[in-house]
Amino acid sequence: MKLQVKFSLYNGVTKIAIILLLGAIILFSLDRLAYNQLDNRLIKKKNKIIKNLNDNEIDSLLNKEQSFTDYNILKEEFIVLTDIPDNQKDSTAKVFTEKREIEGDIEVYRILNYKFSYHTNWYNLEIGETMTALQSIKNSIRFYMLIVLVAALLITLVADYTFSNFLLKPFYRIIDKKINLVDDPSHYNYQNIPTSTSDFKILDNSINSLMRKINTLFALEKQFIANVSHELLTPISILSTRFENMLNTPDIPVEHENKIYASLKTLNRLKVIINSLLLISKVENNQYLKTEEISLKQEIDDIYEDLEDRIADKNISYNAHLSKDFHFTGNKALIHTLLINIINNAIKYNIEGGTIAITDKTEAEKYILTISDTGSGMSAALVENAFDRFKRGNTEENGFGLGLAIVQSIARFHKIEVDIKSEEYKGTSISLFF
Repeated sequence: MKLQVKFSLYNGVTKIAIILLLGAIILFSLDRLAYNQLDNRLIKKKNKIIKNLNDNEIDSLLNKEQSFTDYNILKEEFIVLTDIPDNQKDSTAKVFTEKREIEGDIEVYRILNYKFSYHTNWYNLEIGETMTALQSIKNSIRFYMLIVLVAALLITLVADYTFSNFLLKPFYRIIDKKINLVDDPSHYNYQNIPTSTSDFKILDNSINSLMRKINTLFALEKQFIANVSHELLTPISILSTRFENMLNTPDIPVEHENKIYASLKTLNRLKVIINSLLLISKVENNQYLKTEEISLKQEIDDIYEDLEDRIADKNISYNAHLSKDFHFTGNKALIHTLLINIINNAIKYNIEGGTIAITDKTEAEKYILTISDTGSGMSAALVENAFDRFKRGNTEENGFGLGLAIVQSIARFHKIEVDIKSEEYKGTSISLFF
């Protein structure tokens, strides 16, 4: 999971937790808030009535047993004024909840009771609102609270995601340009990625420093392999010549002749290894030109002619059906080596009477050549290390484990992707993406 996604999830979870906590607090306080709101409404109505009170209003209210406001035909509100004995003490407004029967209907009301004097006479004023009004207030508060909380959550999530994306953008550019897209230390770009975050600058500089060391070691390794290989070829040639001259000696004992043959065979094997390492070294050091027009179909036909006897010896069914004669520019000798190594392995590790199939297709603007066999295959661990030098898929076969390493080096040199799919005892399929 990306760091940006983790940041967004963390911020989202914490904000949801905070919002849920605040929502729970508000919901628990909702009754108190609603009651306070309703009580304030009753007090404001009381103040308005007292302020506008006159003799006519008093007479009108006193002459009615119950009085409802003009807009309230559902009996949700009432105003009752009664005459009480004089000489009352000053009274503050009292608010309480009580059941009342108004014109035959019993409802639960929130009632404000207020005693006051007017022109030396004392009166008791009651203003009531049903709890239906309270429920309406609570529903309104819930609704607006939900809207505010959801809006706040969405705004904070979008803001956090946008900010984290902006903040981590240099980090992902460093990872892509300095690590993911680097296939050869010699092609590494040491230019710093622009960023104002000091931590990312440290990371960028650290990667640059590490790549300089890797590039130096990589160059030394390639130079060492090339130098050693060149130096070894001369004594090997000298020894081979001497052994061959010894074989031409008259009356040489048979046991000595067998030992010389074995020594020559060992020297030839060593020469093949050195030449393979030299080839890899030259390819990785870009010592070849890529200027020739290459026909894949023609190369595969030529390789079949070279290997036809070996294919027939193992009674292998060879099927090469290419729908397209794909051409590209590269080094013809290297491509020939790449293909012959793959097909050679398909013969070497195939079963008696097995099959080799060479097919092609075009997908996502890429030409794909696939070489499949029905041989012994490789385990997942061997597939993972298939391109490592001196590692072979089948230790019982003769070889040095350099075939696929050469394939990988030549493929990288030509910007060709190589994909291996293999299953033990079922076969191997190698795809080249041009």
